[in-house]
Amino acid sequence: MYLNSIKPADGAKKNKTRVGRGIGSGFGKTCGRGHKGQKSRAGGFHKVGFEGGQMPIQRRLPKRGFTTLSNRRYHRLRFSELNTLQDAEINIMLLKKHNIIPDSAKKVKIYKSGSFERRINLEGIAVTCGVKKAIEMAGGTIS
Repeated sequence: MYLNSIKPADGAKKNKTRVGRGIGSGFGKTCGRGHKGQKSRAGGFHKVGFEGGQMPIQRRLPKRGFTTLSNRRYHRLRFSELNTLQDAEINIMLLKKHNIIPDSAKKVKIYKSGSFERRINLEGIAVTCGVKKAIEMAGGTIS
């Protein structure tokens, strides 16, 4: 097979419609634009969603849906913020009790920011790879 022998499949390529070439072509005189009106004239343009002055559909329909920031997937917590706790067993209830996270938080994720040398055990709390490594180096566990 040679590059000069490759052809597209039959019917895959169509000739471009040439408008304004006489009545026999089917696109003569008005060139398929019809008579009069904004779209028949050069530069006839209106913005997307414009319905000729009628109230557009995106304004007729009611607004729906909103996601609050308090309903994020995880409540973010810095690793260094755990230094205020003296407990070895840390879970979400303990963090709420010490006002480290809000009462509305359902999930917590700890990010590595700062240092933490004490041995701790995390229960039901998500962590990043750096935090996991630091806890395991100190002899703690994550469950």
